[in-house]
Amino acid sequence: MNIHWKSIAGSCVASLAVAACSGGETAVFADPTAADAAVVDKSLTTRASLLNRSAVLPSEVSTGAPAQDPSMPADANTSPPPEPPSASLGTETDVALAQGPTTSDVPDTSSAARRALTFRSALMTTSGTATSTSNAVVSSNKAVDATLPVSNPAPAPTRNDVDMSTSNTSTTPTTPTTPTSPTSPTSPTSPTTSTGSGSTDSTTSGSTSTGSTRPVQSTPGANAPKVLLSDAATLGRLRTLLAMQNPAAIRFKQLVDRQIAGGNAWAYEHWYSAMMSQITQDPKYCQHAVAGTDAYVASEEALISQNQRAKVAGDSYLQIGNRIGNVALVYDWCRGSMTSAQRMRWTNYANQAVWNVWNPRDAKWGNTVYAWSGWSTDNPSNNYYYSFMRATMLLGLATRGENPQAQAWLDMFRTTRFENQLVPVFLRDLAGGGSLEGTGYGVAMGSLFRLYDWWQKSTGENIANRTPHALESLPYMMHSIVPTLNKVAPTGDHSRDAGANLFDSHRDYLMLLIRMYPENPLAGIAKSLLAASSVQQMRNGYMYYADYLLEHSDVPAQPLSRLSTAYWASGVGQFSMRSSWTPTATYSNFICGPYKEVHASRDQGSFVIFNGDWLAMDANIFSRSGIQQIEATHNLVRVEQNGQVVKQLLNTPRCVMQALADNPNFTYGLANVAPVYGTKGPVARMEREFLFIKPSTFVVFDRAQTTGTGVQRIWTLNLPVAPTVEGDRISMVRGSSRLDVHRLAPQGVTPRVVSWPTELADVQSGFRVDVPDAMSDSSVFLNVLSVNGSVQEAVRSDAAGQTGTAIRLADGRTVTVRFSTRGSGGSIEIRSPSGGVQVSGALPTTVQAPPLLAN
Repeated sequence: MNIHWKSIAGSCVASLAVAACSGGETAVFADPTAADAAVVDKSLTTRASLLNRSAVLPSEVSTGAPAQDPSMPADANTSPPPEPPSASLGTETDVALAQGPTTSDVPDTSSAARRALTFRSALMTTSGTATSTSNAVVSSNKAVDATLPVSNPAPAPTRNDVDMSTSNTSTTPTTPTTPTSPTSPTSPTSPTTSTGSGSTDSTTSGSTSTGSTRPVQSTPGANAPKVLLSDAATLGRLRTLLAMQNPAAIRFKQLVDRQIAGGNAWAYEHWYSAMMSQITQDPKYCQHAVAGTDAYVASEEALISQNQRAKVAGDSYLQIGNRIGNVALVYDWCRGSMTSAQRMRWTNYANQAVWNVWNPRDAKWGNTVYAWSGWSTDNPSNNYYYSFMRATMLLGLATRGENPQAQAWLDMFRTTRFENQLVPVFLRDLAGGGSLEGTGYGVAMGSLFRLYDWWQKSTGENIANRTPHALESLPYMMHSIVPTLNKVAPTGDHSRDAGANLFDSHRDYLMLLIRMYPENPLAGIAKSLLAASSVQQMRNGYMYYADYLLEHSDVPAQPLSRLSTAYWASGVGQFSMRSSWTPTATYSNFICGPYKEVHASRDQGSFVIFNGDWLAMDANIFSRSGIQQIEATHNLVRVEQNGQVVKQLLNTPRCVMQALADNPNFTYGLANVAPVYGTKGPVARMEREFLFIKPSTFVVFDRAQTTGTGVQRIWTLNLPVAPTVEGDRISMVRGSSRLDVHRLAPQGVTPRVVSWPTELADVQSGFRVDVPDAMSDSSVFLNVLSVNGSVQEAVRSDAAGQTGTAIRLADGRTVTVRFSTRGSGGSIEIRSPSGGVQVSGALPTTVQAPPLLAN
C-alpha cells in the first residue's frame, strides 16, 4: 500500500468506485488481526506512532497472505498505474456495433417495471422457494414488513416515499450468517465459457460450478446494453444533453476526443469512450475502448501465465472496482466491437479476479495460490467493500446470459452481500446517514450510491430504499459543509487533502443523491448548495463524466434556508449546528458516537468551531499525512498517566449522547465519553456538556474523574494561529474573525501553549492550548467561548451543588447557566436586553433530534 505525504506526492484522489493511492512514499500494512493494525512509514520515524501501531515489515510470498493495505485512499497528484498502450483491433472482429435507441426514442413508462419483474424472477430459485429474513426494512424511519423474502424483495418504496421529517430512529436487526461463497472457477488460462459469435444470450441456467439452478435474465438482443444505458430514459437524456450543447456534455466529449487523438488524461478509464459510443453511435469510440481494455487484460494475462499475481490484486484488491468495472462496462457497451475470443478472455480474467476477492485464502493466479487477508470483505462500513461490490455487480450484469458465473456474481452482490450483510449493518449502525470513516474516506459512500442508481436503471429494482441511509446522507453531508461552502468538518482521516477542503468527490456524493431523489425537497436544497459552493463543476478530468451523467437542471432548486440549522446523525455520532445558512454564520460540529473504523480518530467528545475559517479545529488539517488520530489533535479532555496518554479504544462501546436538543435560542448536547476508554484504565468518568447560545457563544462544561496515581486531566484546545494568554483569558485572531476563551474552572491552573511543529514534525502549523489539572482525582472544566466578541463578560455564578456562569452578551442579553457538579445536566436562563425572560428551566434530559426542515 502507499501512504502519500502532501509534501512529497501531493494529495490523494477518490476515483469512481473508491479512493486509491499509487506512487509516493511507500509503507506496508500488515493484515489487521487485532483491534489496531500495524503500520510502518519507511521515511518518517514518527509514522509508527501516528496510529499507535507497532512497526511490521512483512514480505509478500506467493503461498501466504501477502502484506496488504488496510484502506489508504488515493492521491490525486501522483501517477496512476500506467495506462495500457493502445492496440488496434484485428480483422477477426466479426460482429456489428451495438445498436442503441435513436435520439428520437422516447422512454417506455412500463420498461422499468418489466425489467424489475424479469430480474426478480431471475433471482428466484427454480423451485420458487424464497429465503426469508427477519430484517426490518426501514422507510421514513418507520419499520415496515419484516418478513420480505431476500431473493424476491417486495417493490421498494419510490424514491420520494421516504419522509424524513421524523426523528432519526431505526430498527436494529440481527446480522444473519453470510452464505457460502461460490466455488472457484477454472483458472483464467482455461476458460469456462465460450462466447462464440455473440449469439449465446438466452435463459439458460447458471454455472454448474456454483450449483446454481437460477435462470439468467434474458436480454433484448446480443449487443444491446445491459448496464445503465439499457434504461431508455437515461440514454435519451444523455443524447439530448449532448445535442443541446450542454456544457457538461461537451466538456466530457472533448475529454474523450482528446484521449482518442493521443492525449494522456490522468486516470482516464476506457469506459468513458465506450459510453460515448453508445451516445453518439460513432464506432471510433468503441474501437478505442476495446483496444485499450484488451491491452490491459493482455498485460494481466502475461503475469498470470507466469504464475505471478495480477496487478488487480494489489493493495488488497482495492482497485478491483475500477479495473474489473471498466472491463465489464466496455464489454457491455462495446460488445459488438469485440471478437468472441476477446469476450472469452475478458470474462475468464474478470471471473478469477472477483472470485479471488470473495475467497481470499484460496485466491489463485495461474497455478499459484496467492492468499490475501480478505480485508473488509465482510465490512460494509469500509471503503474497500464498495470496490468489491462494484466489480461483482458490474461483471454479473454485463455478462449475464453468456457467462456461467454471472448469476453467482448477481447472487453474491444482491443477496449474500447487500441483503444479508449490508442492509442489517446499515440499519443497525448508520441511522442519520454518513460513514463511520468520517468526511474524508467516508465520501467513498458515493460509489455505493452509484451502484444503487445503476442497479435500478439496469434492473428496474430500487435497492437504495432498503434502508433510509442513502436519503439521510443528503442532509448529513450538507450539514458537514461549513457556512462558506468550501470546506467540510474534518472528521476522521483526510489523506487526499488533510485540510478537508470541499472536493470533486463531495460534489459527486451530493449529485448522485440529487439524481436518485429528484423530487424530494432535499435534492433541491442540495442543488442550491452546490451552485453556491467552491466546487460548482468537477475540477478533475477523471470526474467530468459525473457532471454529465448526473446533470440535474431538471431538479427544482430549493433555498438553503429550508434546511434546519442543526442535524443529529446518530449512527456516526455527528451533531452539527450553525447560526444560519448564510456564509457569515458560526458553525460547530460536536462528536459523540462509535469508534469502530481504522480511518476514524480518537476524537469522541471533541468539537470544532468555524466562522469565516477554522477558529477551533482538529490539528490534523495542518498535517502532511492527514491521518493524525491522536487525542491531542482534537478538542477534548485528554487523560495522561505518568506522562503517557490514556487512549480511546477501537471497538469499545460507543460514546453515548444522553441529551440533545435544538431550539431558536440554543443547541445542546450531553455526551458520556467514558465508555470509549474501556473498563480497565484510569478513566472512571468523562462527560461533556456542549451548549451553543445562538448566534455565536459556546459554553463547554466537562466532568472528568480518574483513578490511580500520576494522572492528570488536560482540557485541550487546538487553534490555527498563536493565541495570547492573559490571566484566565485566551484570545486568538484569524483574519477578520476572533475567538476568546473565558476560563472559569478550575482555578489556580496555568495554561500551556504548544507549537505543533515543535512537537510533531508531521503537523506543519497550528498551536495547542493545554489546561492541566492534577490536584485531585476529579476535575470540572468550565469555559465560555466567544466568537467575534459575542461575550462582553463571563463570570462564575455557582449555586448549591452547581458550577455555573453569568454571561453578558454583546447584543444586550444575559445568560445564566449552571451545571450539576457531581450529577449531570443543569439549568439555563436567557433574558432579553430589557430583562424579560426568554428561556428559563432545566437543560434538556432526553435526545430529541432536530426536525429536518425549518419550513
